[in-house]
Amino acid sequence: MESSGARRSRRARPSRRGLLYGALAAVTVLGGTAAGTVYVTAQAHSGGRAVSSAASPAASPSSSAPVAVSGEASVEPVVQPTVDHEELLAAAMEAVDVPDGVEVAVAVLDLESGASASYGDGSFDTASIVKVDILAALLLQAQDEGRRLTAAEQSYATAMIESSDNASASELWRRIGKAAGLDAANERLGLTGTEGGDGMLWGLTQTTAADQVTLLRQVFGEDSELSEASRAYLRGLMGQIAVGQRWGVSAAADGSSWALKNGWLPRTATGLWDINSVGRVTVDGHEYLVAALSDGNVTQAQGISLVEAAAVAAVSVFAGQDASASGSASAAATASS
Repeated sequence: MESSGARRSRRARPSRRGLLYGALAAVTVLGGTAAGTVYVTAQAHSGGRAVSSAASPAASPSSSAPVAVSGEASVEPVVQPTVDHEELLAAAMEAVDVPDGVEVAVAVLDLESGASASYGDGSFDTASIVKVDILAALLLQAQDEGRRLTAAEQSYATAMIESSDNASASELWRRIGKAAGLDAANERLGLTGTEGGDGMLWGLTQTTAADQVTLLRQVFGEDSELSEASRAYLRGLMGQIAVGQRWGVSAAADGSSWALKNGWLPRTATGLWDINSVGRVTVDGHEYLVAALSDGNVTQAQGISLVEAAAVAAVSVFAGQDASASGSASAAATASS
């Protein structure tokens, strides 16, 4: 499947530098007889930077003040650092091997704190990750109609998400109203950089990594247009992906603590691969939403290794993982989804 438009422009990757992971978790805390606490919060939004907030330091008693005898230790002023997660992610991505001619973007959101970071802001073909969006649109439409999914719709949804069945995706794409239905749902879901593919070419829907994290937040977060029942249904399917498709963002998770959807598409004109992965991973009890998108990969295996490395790098910004780690690509993944 090829789009008729001109190839979109991309933001250039930053130049390679040495590994900077010693700085990823570095904060400076000056303490007296009792340790201070560093508070970091951030507002998650597309393309935004993480923002830190610091409590006002406690005033030190003057030398002439009487000495307290209650046994409580005084606390010295605490230096509150500014944590720039975007900068840390850019540094972490420098350890990722991105071959010439390949484009990659990754975004991550810490569900607990709401802090986020993204790298790369170009648009990518969705391939089969759009199937999460298709089902979200169908569930939203069913909610509006005050009904549950029919038995047939549930059957299509299961095959579409768990096995990445294309015929099922095409049937549900028709039912939601194709691109018009997807775009209408995405406007309500908060996706601003996603546009449905022409006609039946749902796999050529255009999206960004930041938009995919926005969609994931609608599925895995609490503040959502989707009902709790709809969110639980989608989460359940994404947690039961077929064995041969359990690659991608799962490389950043603790064992089987993940829920995901992958997409892979060889372009007929070039023979190059679009490889994408989106989902939720859990590391040390903390949940992260991750989207890793790429195109221009010479082989499917190369693309899988790239999005896995990008996912690990993204999560390392918050979880302190070794960003040089990478999950193994699944040789069993099919070549037409």
